[in-house]
Amino acid sequence: MAGLLGDKRRFAVEVGPWDGSAMRRVDLWIADQWVTCEDNMVFVPQFRHCVARTVAAEGQAPPFAGLSPAAVHRRLLAGIGDGEQECERFGFFHRWGWGPTTDNVTSFLWRDGGHLVITLEFWREGHLLTHPEHAGTVFVAELPVAEFVGILEETVTLLEDASPAS
Repeated sequence: MAGLLGDKRRFAVEVGPWDGSAMRRVDLWIADQWVTCEDNMVFVPQFRHCVARTVAAEGQAPPFAGLSPAAVHRRLLAGIGDGEQECERFGFFHRWGWGPTTDNVTSFLWRDGGHLVITLEFWREGHLLTHPEHAGTVFVAELPVAEFVGILEETVTLLEDASPAS
């Protein structure tokens, strides 16, 4: 089984058809941006495990009150660059080990009431050469916590249904 889960304008996961191998195409979308544009093949057992761990996580409270999501993103990025480990707790893909499919972006996630805020910034030179309009741009998506959790749970289920172990 394959399909699109969520809304690409906020957060979506598109799981490709299973070909019987341990690898599967998974495309991720945040704020209408194709996150997995450089690598969209996942090792299903590892990826499924990391998505499941993300579902179980509680979103952290907003880190810097009064700032826009893009400004929070930049402050968190600067803090990590300065060695502040506290800022790493807001990391999205890197923190939960989503693997090489998301190595081309920096992304943060935090809870704001009943919603989650996700920020995304492309950083690889090759991407920025082909998409110069992305240089320095922080993309922002907000969605209800329940919607986010539902998308991740459905993703885990889709990947379980076609995993080599099942």
